[in-house]
Amino acid sequence: MMKKLFKILAIASFLLIGLFYFFLYQADLSPDVLKNKYAYGPSQFIEIEGMDVHYRMEGSGPPVLLLHGTAASLHTWEPWAILLRDSFTVLTVDLPAFGLTGPNENNDYTTTAYNRFINQFTSALDIDTFSIGGNSLGGYISWNYALDFPDRIDKLILIDAAGFPTEPVALFKLIKNPILGPLLSKVSVRSLVEKNLKEVYADQTKITDGLIQRYYDLSLRKGNRQALRARVNRKEKSRVEQISKINNKTLIMWGAKDQWIPVEHAHLFHDQMPNSELIIYPDAGHVPMEELAEQTGQDVYKFLLK
Repeated sequence: MMKKLFKILAIASFLLIGLFYFFLYQADLSPDVLKNKYAYGPSQFIEIEGMDVHYRMEGSGPPVLLLHGTAASLHTWEPWAILLRDSFTVLTVDLPAFGLTGPNENNDYTTTAYNRFINQFTSALDIDTFSIGGNSLGGYISWNYALDFPDRIDKLILIDAAGFPTEPVALFKLIKNPILGPLLSKVSVRSLVEKNLKEVYADQTKITDGLIQRYYDLSLRKGNRQALRARVNRKEKSRVEQISKINNKTLIMWGAKDQWIPVEHAHLFHDQMPNSELIIYPDAGHVPMEELAEQTGQDVYKFLLK
């Protein structure tokens, strides 16, 4: 009797997964199609490690490299680029696994791989020393790069940066699930993208249809869904115990209403980094550079001029 029940449950589960896949399956979008829509203005492409890397280089002056977070793209920095480009050379890039750049050949999204990518990217543009900053994953990559290459970095900017242990958000739990995770590499739900944006934005009125569509479209770039799963499931030893070794001047910026990385982590960074200053934005969430572009951009501008 029990064997029969288990068989029925197994068949039912298989059918439910099949229906889920059938109704939610979404094919990849061609990079060329997406380029026509999202590679506008100062967008350029450069070949690095077999990838056609999407980047922008705007303005003149000391170079500043800005790195986006998980599932985002260089578009997140557009308001900052406008504010900074009169005095600085603003470099923004779609990191491997995301945006128009897409996956790398080795499916390697470790800190070592991103460090190598930054070295090759900046060297290709004849940039030796620069300031670096990033949001969330981009912040994680930034402080790890500063730890490994302190002499190449002028100033460091961390915006709601990852690093200290925290409970994984619902999206990452879903991706890590051994059954549902692989399905997410073939399906895509626009409402899930909208839900995640509502989690990272404190001010829901700033979430436009265009913003949701951009995040959704770029998630469908060929290879990006598989790369996201590889990135989330990577095995990597934490280096937070070494953060105190970073002596570069650092600006830590954090949204007090961040639901993904708690504001307490801002104080952990600040307490352990000997040459840092901290700004908390009471009304911002996980992406203050998008929600409060003018205010945060001006704060970064003043910091970079010091």
